[in-house]
Amino acid sequence: MIDLPVAPSKSERKRKPDWLRVKLPIGPEYKKVRALVDEYKLNTICQSGNCPNMGECWGAGTATFMILGNTCTRSCSFCAVKTGRPTEYDVDEPRRVAEAIELMQVKHAVLTSVNRDELKDRGAEIWYQTVSQIKERTPQTTIETLIPDVRGNWDALYRMIEGGQEVVSHNMETVRELYRKVRPQGKYERSLEELRRIKEFGKRTKTGFMVGLGETEEQVEKILDDLLEVGVDVVTIGQYLQPTAMHLAVDSFVTPDTFAHYKAMGLEKGFDYVESGPLVRSSYHAERHI
Repeated sequence: MIDLPVAPSKSERKRKPDWLRVKLPIGPEYKKVRALVDEYKLNTICQSGNCPNMGECWGAGTATFMILGNTCTRSCSFCAVKTGRPTEYDVDEPRRVAEAIELMQVKHAVLTSVNRDELKDRGAEIWYQTVSQIKERTPQTTIETLIPDVRGNWDALYRMIEGGQEVVSHNMETVRELYRKVRPQGKYERSLEELRRIKEFGKRTKTGFMVGLGETEEQVEKILDDLLEVGVDVVTIGQYLQPTAMHLAVDSFVTPDTFAHYKAMGLEKGFDYVESGPLVRSSYHAERHI
């Protein structure tokens, strides 16, 4: 069992700087997206992950759909999605997601999921069917799939990514040195191998990681080098925000200037696209990553 640092009380938690303040979600497009999500009984990482960009993205008529339920078999110390034993396995979910995307007239759809380690195929068939049915209904819709760690089940990986999506993403989340603290059930090298296989399969390959967890600039440069070595095309870098008092505390609020520096570093190294900023999340401006 890994000892995690005790989170500070609400009164002791670091005050967010002005550059991390966002507007409350309002407007007709936001309401439309919310109504469709509720009507079709869909999960979104926007809600489950307490994403700070939900107002902006939903206001623009887009959302990141989370398939395979909203209970994860992992207990990562940074993530707001609840942990437990999932009971949901809905073979009708692909149809509902595809229909909702058609009604929303989504040009670029982003799909993600919880980890389903208890399933032999890690949920790969639901992944495949969801992508396939979206393509059947709206072939003009481009798709990014943000897939979980398959724990080395490469047959499951290939099934997840053969449905016709244009971009496949798998998040590293943090630098190598912080993996046991931030992502105790994950393995840095295994996630790198997953990204390498995605690229070799022929997909545009993407990943993201957080800063503000105690990493050094040298460690950030090393993860960028590791990602470039396995063929990653697109990288997103964002500020870690503590979801609740039970999660890891923020070590530091990284300044916009430092994010700009990391973006310049990544582009200079040779990545096709680097999205780097305090409010950046995996699917933020995802339509630009195709």
